[in-house]
Amino acid sequence: MDQRSSRARALASGAALLAVLPAAAGCGTDDNGASAAGVPTAGIGCAARQSPLLAAGSTAQSPAIDLWRTGYSAVCTGTQVSYGGGGSGTGVQQFNQGKVAFAGTDFALKPADVAASGAACRGGRAIDLPMVAGLVSIVYSLDGVDRLVLDAPTLARIFDSQISRWNDPAIAALNPGAALPDAGIISFHRSDDSGTTFNLSSYLATASGGAWPYQPDKAWRGQGGQSATGSAGISAQVRQVKNAIGYLELSYSRQSGLRSAEIATGAARPARATAEEAAVTLAGSTVVGTDGDLALKLDYGTKAEQAYPIVLVTYEVVCDKGNKPATLGALKSFLSYAASAPAQQAIGGKGYVPMPAAVADRVRGAVDGLG
Repeated sequence: MDQRSSRARALASGAALLAVLPAAAGCGTDDNGASAAGVPTAGIGCAARQSPLLAAGSTAQSPAIDLWRTGYSAVCTGTQVSYGGGGSGTGVQQFNQGKVAFAGTDFALKPADVAASGAACRGGRAIDLPMVAGLVSIVYSLDGVDRLVLDAPTLARIFDSQISRWNDPAIAALNPGAALPDAGIISFHRSDDSGTTFNLSSYLATASGGAWPYQPDKAWRGQGGQSATGSAGISAQVRQVKNAIGYLELSYSRQSGLRSAEIATGAARPARATAEEAAVTLAGSTVVGTDGDLALKLDYGTKAEQAYPIVLVTYEVVCDKGNKPATLGALKSFLSYAASAPAQQAIGGKGYVPMPAAVADRVRGAVDGLG
């Protein structure tokens, strides 16, 4: 496929999704305004039976969920959405224990997770609904270095403690003329099971040419380094510690003000950690889930021009059948809003990447069919 054509289609898809669709005003159905916090509420249709919704999981999507629940609860005052982070692994565990109505995870469910969902999904099973797209930003704190370029083999060796100093020849070769200090690298990784870790390790396993000797995993497998809990923990440590490096979702790196490394992929110029360049990679994703599951295959090894390779998709885990009757209506109402064009546009301003329109359409169709 011609890369320029691929990029044009990616940008067209993003533009179509970013267009805010008008909603008809109606009592008890759609709202065409905005909440007091300025969050778009167009297209919200409240459930006939409103009820509180409990959810937990991925910290990568926490800012997106926070924005959505603010707007949603302003219209559907009988449905308060409570979202506890805790990481993807915790969210899936709580979902399978029947403690939450849906869970957020940055990696598609494993067969063992689906098998364990039978107790929570009576007569059904857990499925993945892609809802929040973004990227994993390599953040650093390095005095005098405003622009840093890294590639997959070098990143793999940094996070596996094989490269330990900032002026290492491998880093210097990627950054000619940069004032790299003769200082030790202090790397930070997640201490909790994390979908962000899974996506970073998927990229390293795919694109490093064997420099990352581990399989993709939600648990950290690299050697050495220091750990911190959650995205907020990594952000705090890299901000406070000189000569540090870590990984965060773009939304958190924007909040922290940390600088993000560019990634050399083999394209004409290194890819930048922006929503626009992540959208090029995400536009090439394909649905590989079956029987109602909408898990996506991501191209971590892309060499397309202006395509940032370390992308992630956060899924909402729900029961295809067997959801609790007391919360089913509110669950469908909230998730339909989250997958709508206005809601996706809103999180675009928070550092996320609006879901490709074709995928968002399939998500809304799946939500309509939940039982």
